[in-house]
Amino acid sequence: MNLHRIDLNLFAVFDAIYTAGSLTKAADVLCITQPAVSNSLARLRDMLNDPLFVRTGHTMTPTPVAQNIIVPARAALELLRKSVQASHVFDPQVAEKQFNFASRDLLEVSILPRLLAHLENGSPNITLANFEISRSKVVAEMANGNLDFFADASTFTDPHLHKTCIATDRYVVMARKNHPLLKQGCDLDTFLSMDHINVAYRQDGSSVIDVALDNLGHKRKVKFHSQHFLTVPSALVKTDMVACLPYHLAKHYDLAMYEMPIEMPKMEYFLYWHVSMDEDHAHRWMREQIMEVSKVYQSN
Repeated sequence: MNLHRIDLNLFAVFDAIYTAGSLTKAADVLCITQPAVSNSLARLRDMLNDPLFVRTGHTMTPTPVAQNIIVPARAALELLRKSVQASHVFDPQVAEKQFNFASRDLLEVSILPRLLAHLENGSPNITLANFEISRSKVVAEMANGNLDFFADASTFTDPHLHKTCIATDRYVVMARKNHPLLKQGCDLDTFLSMDHINVAYRQDGSSVIDVALDNLGHKRKVKFHSQHFLTVPSALVKTDMVACLPYHLAKHYDLAMYEMPIEMPKMEYFLYWHVSMDEDHAHRWMREQIMEVSKVYQSN
């Protein structure tokens, strides 16, 4: 049977006739005319090559074929009905759903743990997953449903994505405790004299720190380039190097912290999602939960 020929409305009519035992009563239940019910039944008979119902007095009696398909037909109709309802109603207390994130640093270290704690009691069947995905694949992964949210500190411009700022931050200088060169604090001369760990996602290794220094005519000594902030703390503990980290990330580690010796622009973290998910109730609910737990990161 060619599935493209199947009209699901015919099975709704079939169910109504089976339940009512009459074309006229089925028409009343469906709020359509009796000729429309007769026409639908004729099409279904032709498709299934069976009369489905035979008249017995004033009652339409189902054939063996009709009796065999009524249970799976009703199950399919109920599944379709629930699917349609689920697109308009989302109950986080009972819903079973996984939300997939692609995020780095602040979201993974601070916001996602807070989100997990926030969901623990009221949404027991909601699960979260965080993956590393190339920026070049974000839109495609969102479009095919593999990715719900992308979070990053840089601006991502694409007509298929919507975004909102979920957190702001500032850079601080981090080093191991009792560092011999930082007993008097971290002024610009000291900052420039020390070896640095640099975090940059660009292949050329440049970061906003280097851009700000270059604008002032300065250059720092970078001894280690990393793509992830999370690798930095363990390296700082074992060396005399320093690193510039976002405050809301740095505060989680048992390290010495100093204010930046130069003016730096405010950092902003953005949450991105596909425009097709704007009105999805489950997706909108999760965006609200993320914004709720992110309030603490809206100012430094």
